[in-house]
Amino acid sequence: MRSFTVFKGSEGGVARKSITTKPDELAGDQVLVRVTASGLCGTDLHYKTQDMVLGHEGVGVVEEVGPGVKHLKKGDRVGWGYETDSCGHCLECVRGEEIFCDKRSMFGTANFDQGSFSSLAIWREAFLHPTPDSISDEDAAPLQCGGATVFTALQDLRPTDTVGIMGVGGLGHLAIQFAAKMGCRVVVISGSDRKRDQAMELGAHRFIVMNKDKTTSADGEVWPLSRLLVTTSVQPDWEALLPMMAPRSKIYPLSVASGDLVIPYLPLLLAGIRIQGSIVATRAVHREMLAFAALHKIKPVIEKFPMTEEGIKEAMDKLDSGNVRYRAVLVPE
Repeated sequence: MRSFTVFKGSEGGVARKSITTKPDELAGDQVLVRVTASGLCGTDLHYKTQDMVLGHEGVGVVEEVGPGVKHLKKGDRVGWGYETDSCGHCLECVRGEEIFCDKRSMFGTANFDQGSFSSLAIWREAFLHPTPDSISDEDAAPLQCGGATVFTALQDLRPTDTVGIMGVGGLGHLAIQFAAKMGCRVVVISGSDRKRDQAMELGAHRFIVMNKDKTTSADGEVWPLSRLLVTTSVQPDWEALLPMMAPRSKIYPLSVASGDLVIPYLPLLLAGIRIQGSIVATRAVHREMLAFAALHKIKPVIEKFPMTEEGIKEAMDKLDSGNVRYRAVLVPE
């Protein structure tokens, strides 16, 4: 049996060092990956009190391959995200929409003994994504979930579309870059003016401050939003947002939150606005995202922390308080 170091959630909400044991021999298309970087996602906070290995934004180097592996070899750089397996046979899988497979394996619901807060991990080749040479391990890690999530919500856009992005944080700052490089007009909506300069540097064309007291916008022609990505941790003021939407536009609520989505009914009907549920990227979209990021030099803004109990606690506390700028990345010592 082989053993490797992992970091698991605990009853007190603090990641604790532990050991996972796996068979020495890899089976089928299994691949042993040495983890070189792991992103810290907001979803990890939801599971920090659970007895499970944390992390799902993993990047590493192939150490060993099983007998059924066809494409990867030792030394290849790969990454993985929220989903690590599916049945491969249902209609959703054969349509390339394996994220909706009812036998899917996703973080928080399967594989509780391994994750990206780890020294090693074993995954199926089919769910590992080659890392482009131009993207470093530390920059590639947040793309495995954060980048893939926003890229999914930006599919099927035209360069003439106007994309609204609510929130300049872990998801929002990546969405700004992707939408801008797609040729779209990018309107950033935030609760304060504090991140205006950063948003404009990342590619935004306009910046709107929206809070309970007032809404301010840049002067000039009104740009109705073809698509709106809501990346904030709390629901926005929908009554203020809906008049900004174009007819037949789409709204993607991307943050994970409990409770109900409550939105004015009549404006939704009159403008034909759609609210689109979205989960993590399919494997095809995931790989397109990595290629797009490499071509256009899209990188997350990161803060690095050591992958130790102390480093993980510091990173998770900082994320929980909303003070990470903008993605935390754990690096093994």
